[in-house]
Amino acid sequence: MKLTADIIQANWEMFLTNIEEHISGDRKEKLLTFYKKFEDRLILMPAAHKKEYHNAFPGGYIDHVNRVVRCALKQSDLWKSEGCDMSTFTKEELVFSAINHDLGKMGDEEQDSYIPQTDKWRRDKLGEDYMFNNKVPFASVPDRGLWLLQQYDIKYTFNEMVAIQTHDGLYDSANDKYLKGWMPEQKPRTSLTFILHQADMMAARIEFEKEWLPKFSKDNLDTSKKNFTLGSNSKSTNKSTSTKSKALGNIKSQGLKNMLDNL
Repeated sequence: MKLTADIIQANWEMFLTNIEEHISGDRKEKLLTFYKKFEDRLILMPAAHKKEYHNAFPGGYIDHVNRVVRCALKQSDLWKSEGCDMSTFTKEELVFSAINHDLGKMGDEEQDSYIPQTDKWRRDKLGEDYMFNNKVPFASVPDRGLWLLQQYDIKYTFNEMVAIQTHDGLYDSANDKYLKGWMPEQKPRTSLTFILHQADMMAARIEFEKEWLPKFSKDNLDTSKKNFTLGSNSKSTNKSTSTKSKALGNIKSQGLKNMLDNL
């Protein structure tokens, strides 16, 4: 899947709008300053390194985060309608957690976590358009995200910390200590953690379906392929180039224009 330059730009503007509308006080300005500083990196960042995962293409990260914010707000309304105690967390905590849940995928202040895959075999056979940058010291995505926030003095609440830490639910065994407590006093004191996890899982599943389900139709499935990545239908190069050129003319960021020229 590919996003056009104008969609990438619109997604970025929506991302900033979510901060403007839902985050308050001093940390709103600090959050905006942080994200604008790293705009040229984040705006084109993928959400994963491999096609078989979700949104592993330029602009995929911001597209995913915006979807998680939308899904989190809708999930919150659903939980409320079923009697969830909404006094245990705020709407701002919900949106802040959704916006920053995958921030650790950025890498550190100097290096991207995901860089273009240089191994042609891995690109063609395993669908790995990106690889992990070994210049970035290992840290889990939640830990690195929280570290980046504190580096820029962006405060977060206890609820937000636990929600970001546990957004992958029990897919991540590191969350057992939060989510497998059998004693009532050991269980999370708010449903925020579960709402964010469900929103993230919902967004990732939808992104998978948009990318892959059309390729499993009878018209597109090539049973003769022996590799792990199905081919995709490509449109004419001339049409693609024309569309990109038109979209580039509407983009304000010169840095973004320069990078999109290389896509």
